[in-house]
Amino acid sequence: METKKYSSFAAIDSDLEILKVEKEISYQKMILNIQKIKEAVTPQNIVRGFFEPYRNVIPNSFRSIIQKIFPFLITYFINRRRGH
Repeated sequence: METKKYSSFAAIDSDLEILKVEKEISYQKMILNIQKIKEAVTPQNIVRGFFEPYRNVIPNSFRSIIQKIFPFLITYFINRRRGH
């Protein structure tokens, strides 16, 4: 990266302000991505993703029962390990 030469403090302040705003935008994007990941990684989505390849083999009624029960079991075991 080439060194930038400034002719005034106003130009330095301007660039610093731009960098500050870019930093804040990047930070907010990171927060949004973390929230999306948290929403995507739920017990329901994990179970759904696990059983998706076996969709044709498992009957619909059994699959719907599993999709409703497994998230509760996963949450129960996670909370149990944490001591809640």
